[in-house]
Amino acid sequence: MTNSNSKKAKSKKTARTKPKTKSVARKTIANSRATRSKATKLAIDPNTVRLVLGKGSPTRGGGSGGHYWHIYAGDVRAGHVYINVIDEPPFGKHASIQIHVNQKLRGRGIGRIAYRLACEQSAHDVVFAHMRKNNIASQRAAAAAGFEVVNNPGISQLVMKWTRQSAKKLN
Repeated sequence: MTNSNSKKAKSKKTARTKPKTKSVARKTIANSRATRSKATKLAIDPNTVRLVLGKGSPTRGGGSGGHYWHIYAGDVRAGHVYINVIDEPPFGKHASIQIHVNQKLRGRGIGRIAYRLACEQSAHDVVFAHMRKNNIASQRAAAAAGFEVVNNPGISQLVMKWTRQSAKKLN
């Protein structure tokens, strides 16, 4: 009897510790969730995206020559964008834009509109965007807003430049 009980105990342990069916099920659920979330991302109507002036901080648009805005898509706060005046080589003193779109709202065209609106609403005729070279989403959004890549081998990041004159050509 001892042998049969130990065999039952072993078979119960084996049944409980079989992760194959659970991990396959988890992967399937995770894949279906990822597919669902991509499929449900709807583009935002560009006419509903607006910037609302905010206070900012000294390092986020609140300093001299800086601007800070909250990004709204309809009634939903979608992120923020700000322009600082910085003094860094090789460009010297210049306006630099930074943007953040909330993770759940990314990939819907909000960034490209916010880039354009912020540059147009600022007092600056030239605005630079500094970003990682592998940040393809920001590159595409900035390019759609009228930014052009600045080729300078001495810069480790990708730098794009918006000018008020080139933006008028787009309109």
